[in-house]
Amino acid sequence: MANFSIVGQRLPMVDGPDKVTGRGLYTDDLALPGMLVGKILHSPHAHACIRRIDTSRAEALPGVKAVVTGRDFPNRYGILPIGHDETAFAVDKVRYIGDNVAGVAAVSEEGARQALELIEVDYERLPAYFDPEETMKAESNWIHDEKPHNIEKEYHHQFGNVEQGLAEADLVVSERFACSEVTHAALEPHSTLAHYDPATDRLTVWSSTQVPYYLHLTLANVLGMPKEKIRVIKPLIGGGFGGKSEVIPVEVEAAVLSRQAALPVKITYTREEVFYAHRGRPIQIIELTIGAKRDGRLTGVKARIVQDGGAYCGYGPVTLLYSGALLGAMYDIQNVQFDGYRVLTNKPACGAMRGHGTVNTRFAFESLLDRVACELGIDPAEIRLRNQLQPPCITVNQLRVTSYGYPECIRQVVEKSGWGEKRGKLPYGKGVGIAGSHYVSGAANSIIRSEMPHSTVNLRVEDDATVTLLTGASEIGQGSDTIQLQLVAEELGVRPDRIKLVAADTERTPIDLGSYSSRVTFMAGNACLAAARNLRKQLFEAVARVWGVSADQLEARDDRVCAQNGSGKVMSFEQAVAAARQQFGTLEATGSYAPPAEARGGKFKGAGVGPSPAYSYSAQVAEVSVDTETGQVSVERITVAHDCGRAINPMTVEGQVEGSVWMGLGQAVQEEMIWNQGRLMNPSLLEYKSASTLESPEIVPILVESVDPEGPLGAKEAGEGSLAAAIPAVANAIYDAVGVRITSTPISAEKILKALRERQKPQARGNGGRR
Repeated sequence: MANFSIVGQRLPMVDGPDKVTGRGLYTDDLALPGMLVGKILHSPHAHACIRRIDTSRAEALPGVKAVVTGRDFPNRYGILPIGHDETAFAVDKVRYIGDNVAGVAAVSEEGARQALELIEVDYERLPAYFDPEETMKAESNWIHDEKPHNIEKEYHHQFGNVEQGLAEADLVVSERFACSEVTHAALEPHSTLAHYDPATDRLTVWSSTQVPYYLHLTLANVLGMPKEKIRVIKPLIGGGFGGKSEVIPVEVEAAVLSRQAALPVKITYTREEVFYAHRGRPIQIIELTIGAKRDGRLTGVKARIVQDGGAYCGYGPVTLLYSGALLGAMYDIQNVQFDGYRVLTNKPACGAMRGHGTVNTRFAFESLLDRVACELGIDPAEIRLRNQLQPPCITVNQLRVTSYGYPECIRQVVEKSGWGEKRGKLPYGKGVGIAGSHYVSGAANSIIRSEMPHSTVNLRVEDDATVTLLTGASEIGQGSDTIQLQLVAEELGVRPDRIKLVAADTERTPIDLGSYSSRVTFMAGNACLAAARNLRKQLFEAVARVWGVSADQLEARDDRVCAQNGSGKVMSFEQAVAAARQQFGTLEATGSYAPPAEARGGKFKGAGVGPSPAYSYSAQVAEVSVDTETGQVSVERITVAHDCGRAINPMTVEGQVEGSVWMGLGQAVQEEMIWNQGRLMNPSLLEYKSASTLESPEIVPILVESVDPEGPLGAKEAGEGSLAAAIPAVANAIYDAVGVRITSTPISAEKILKALRERQKPQARGNGGRR
């Protein structure tokens, strides 16, 4: 066990006091003198050409300072270089109900609303497409003319020999899974305040964003402004979960309106607007085949995935590629085939959501693997252990796995849940199910093609011996600010309260690619360690000269620098800073991190998505009760073990694991965006049923510390990897309870009742469930 003083401590999150006292400011709390209210006119049609827009009456309304349409700012943008297909406002046609047509900025909210009503738009309606499988057959009136048959992207990967692997199997099973669309449901709506100053030709934007750097690049592109003239600041964020990890139209719209009005403009979306802008988890249809030998060893996997991407590219290709790529980093499978289709439909674009790209595929895989175990007469926990990887290793699709705590996660949840005493032995209507999941510790390849570091941190020692930590990383509630502070404090041997953190301000802080793909602890954490070690080296050199000893004989701990040569020499941190200032003047240090070349994956098309410096792993056992009269399922307990590498702050890690499980449970049994001809039928938090405290089961978190050799002091991902296992664990528990398998989400009472009726009568329990 490493001898740490700060790392491993359950320190409260540094932004906690501001949040619980109400001192903290979110974007919608901000105001500037002369600030205008921005409002957006949205399309009432799912697919239509814009023949004419007349804004003259709106422009003439007293109090209206700016009216903007797509033709004013036609530059295209998108989060991916290969998918620049969005504009601030629709230029020639709208592609979903809610698409952005025009914007107004007025001195009052009521005036802005009235101005929207005065804008006249002449539409020519076009055929609209809503079902992804049917949409692929379209021969004309494509959503984007340059995308034939409405296929945004398709990928076809084969590793090993899948047909041979399946031919050698003693058991081959196939199933079709359907997963509904879900959204992030963050409490804070999207909000942006933009201030363009014509006197200096500078734009400052405050926004609820997970990616200040990418927003900065997009604003420069859309407005045609030099990057050095733009500043992006991230205030507190009231929930992200991926929904703020790409540029949302409101961020560009506020900026262009401010540029037009030459005054500050703030736009805060209504809850309905948030739902239409959501960029959440897409509808996916997964056709999956698994082959296995009698002993449970997997011989081949074949997956065909059709993904409903909505009307624009967004993160779409990445979402699709993750669905296939991460089939390979969980188990030892030597023969894998993946065929994926990202299909455009006349609905809002889907994108990144917690567990990006992996959740639905993992539901399908872990459910079908459970069926394989039952048909072979193997304990479902045991079949997972029989197919474990042997790290360090390179998977068949060229993903590098350096640490692998999954087997220990399985052993822990089996023991702590009472799996052996409960599986197949509980009364009818009660059951347990097991499943596993994993995720990346950041993407090894950045979105933009660049060799620059993925994360950079600057440290500066002030006159009072406080240390300013400047980081571009975005705290979105996951505790990343606290983790960075703990790492720097550990390396410098100082109290955490000696460090002052400045984060996510593109004018003051160095570049960081943002909070997405669970990258911050690993990447910004390594940058923090590098910066702290560079600074400590300066301090040690100065103290060593004063004492006449070698710098490698010194240690920093408990706010002091101590000699380890038996002399008993001790110097306070303040004294060490003073000595260093006399020798070096200014005390500053920089640290950066970029994934090693060997972690960046293969060279085939689409190989850039999936590789990561490290992978986390999770195993879960769900315990459920099913009312066979109503079909209602109650999740009573989830035991979850998560391999986080080293737990830098066990309290925040446990919080992240519990939050992931809870979010997964919402998708498992409740959450679903309901569409009718492109219109969302439940666009509010009253109608969109996400899990509340009333539905929350007991969640028992177990931290498994595999200690990754390249993670910051061994740490890796903690915020997303446990989500995906919750859904199949519940599905498998339902099978153990009542003997029916549900292959679509959400797992509703109606689906369970239908399956029970089709089975007609309970049959004898066998191989871990009633079948």
